[in-house]
Amino acid sequence: MKKFSSFLGNEIVLGLLIAILSVITALASYQGALADGAQNDFEIKGMKNLNDGNAEYLTANQEITQDYSYYDTWYINQESNPDIAEYFQIQFSDELLASIESSGNENPFSDAYYTAKYEIPNQYFEDSDVNFETANNWNDRGDRLQLIMAILAIGLAFAAWASLNKEESNLRGFFSLLSIIALVIGLVVYLFFLPIIA
Repeated sequence: MKKFSSFLGNEIVLGLLIAILSVITALASYQGALADGAQNDFEIKGMKNLNDGNAEYLTANQEITQDYSYYDTWYINQESNPDIAEYFQIQFSDELLASIESSGNENPFSDAYYTAKYEIPNQYFEDSDVNFETANNWNDRGDRLQLIMAILAIGLAFAAWASLNKEESNLRGFFSLLSIIALVIGLVVYLFFLPIIA
């Protein structure tokens, strides 16, 4: 046991521990900064998609209201004032014309009409959800990297405490062992529990 403790307290072992812990901590810190940046980028994209979707949704609502107005005016005037009816028929949106062509005047404002009208805003909303979900995934990765950094920093602290003790001290080997345990835990979390973002 004394020999093992002496090996753990060896200057070379402590030097290697400090070097490895420092490099992996720096790597985790760098990757954490990248994760935070990616999270921010996807949140901005999600907000942009959400804003664009809201704007397109309002535009679609206005167009639907206009279609109702144009259709009513056309319907009222189609027999008594064909010129006026024709003028308003020209104003129909492409979606209303397609709906009339497929279903006739029986149901011009069908589900297919509304689906077509809201297609663009709905796509923006879907893209927004995807971007917010991706931002959340990057946030989870960043949080896990912060945990790894904390574990490795504790390992560095143990290595520092080990180096402060005399070489023949049992505490030197004990702190060195704790440093190795922190390194192993940090590596296990890094290699097996760090979320990978596609």
